[in-house]
Amino acid sequence: MIGIIDYGAGNLNSISKAFEHLGFKIEIIKENNDLNRYEALVLPGVGAFYSAMQKLKKNNLVSFINDFVQTGRPLLGVCLGMQLLFEWGFEDKKTRGLNLLKGDVVKIKAGLKIPHMGWNDLEILQNDILFNNLRTNPHFYFVHSYKLMDVTDDVIAVTEYGDQIPAVIRRDNIIGFQFHPEKSGENGLELLKNFGELI
Repeated sequence: MIGIIDYGAGNLNSISKAFEHLGFKIEIIKENNDLNRYEALVLPGVGAFYSAMQKLKKNNLVSFINDFVQTGRPLLGVCLGMQLLFEWGFEDKKTRGLNLLKGDVVKIKAGLKIPHMGWNDLEILQNDILFNNLRTNPHFYFVHSYKLMDVTDDVIAVTEYGDQIPAVIRRDNIIGFQFHPEKSGENGLELLKNFGELI
């Protein structure tokens, strides 16, 4: 069972349908629940960093996510969900994230059209099971105005939009996609399938 966290701003329907299409059982999580029900968690993303963190705190989901990560089972953050995995976000005001990974989330460089919206190719920096059966430089659909500030050791793929944008991150069982795999056609489905196979 894959648990998909509902914090009032996620793109729940599309990502739920994508996993169900691939044959995975899913359940929407609105509040702290039994960790043992889930083999993986997904933190989807559409919305703002501050309001998302407030909702996660209100529903006691911050400790739930942290406790789940400690079990070693996979956690996937998508778009805003990926950004929430880091230390600080600077959308509206400086806001503490889930602090699972080191790094700050900042606005995309001035002078570029924001939000960054559309299809971009990935440059894969590190081989990983997540990229199995994908062609070289696969393309995915992005919609975001903020990005991880630096290309850290946890960044395993980037894309170009004015400068390098961290696009896929992974540290052990913590994974993030800055783009929307559920809106990225066959490439996106293949990526979600590869994530599911980590279970």
